[in-house]
Amino acid sequence: MRTVIFDLDGTLADTSGDLIAAANVCFREMGAGDLLDPARDAGTALRGGRAMLRLGLRRLDRANEEATVDRYYPVLLEAYADAIDVHTRLYPRAMEAVEALKASGIGVGICTNKPEGLAETLMQRLGVRGAFGSLVGADTLPVRKPDPEPLFEAARRAGGHPERCILIGDSDTDRNTARAAGVPCVLVTFGPAGGDMAALEPDALMDDYADLPGLVARLPG
Repeated sequence: MRTVIFDLDGTLADTSGDLIAAANVCFREMGAGDLLDPARDAGTALRGGRAMLRLGLRRLDRANEEATVDRYYPVLLEAYADAIDVHTRLYPRAMEAVEALKASGIGVGICTNKPEGLAETLMQRLGVRGAFGSLVGADTLPVRKPDPEPLFEAARRAGGHPERCILIGDSDTDRNTARAAGVPCVLVTFGPAGGDMAALEPDALMDDYADLPGLVARLPG
């Protein structure tokens, strides 16, 4: 079976507000206050917890303090788990597109660099976990994106052939994963870094989830 595999943060849902709130918990513990702004720093938020901690430390002129990043990363994860769905919203028409793909006989799954437990919790809280045949997170396997194996595993768990999948994402990590896997990649343009997606030369760009079924029908796989 053919499958469409989705990244989560910045692709299926805008999770940046809750991620930034969790990072700011760490900076308040450092005595620095809220260093990250939900609007200005959304793009960094969608690159993960460590990226947010590094950005805040740079603003404190404490760049390259990896020991501090390591120390506060578990604090960030705990704060995020405690308030994972306060601001997070699925992108418009995302689930309608997922259901349209399933109705046409295409399997759907998730491949994210968010820890699996947090991804599972978030999808359950959003009420859409059951719509996806698989969920592979950053710690599901010994490797993570851009290694292609998590993508292949997500396709397999969704009932598909790993070499017949398409990856929907929002970053260079997703583009590099698809390239390593030898499969098509669609990058969304409605996320915080949407204006930069064309430069990554994906197989297709998507402005609206209403366009996804048509894009998938035209792509090889």
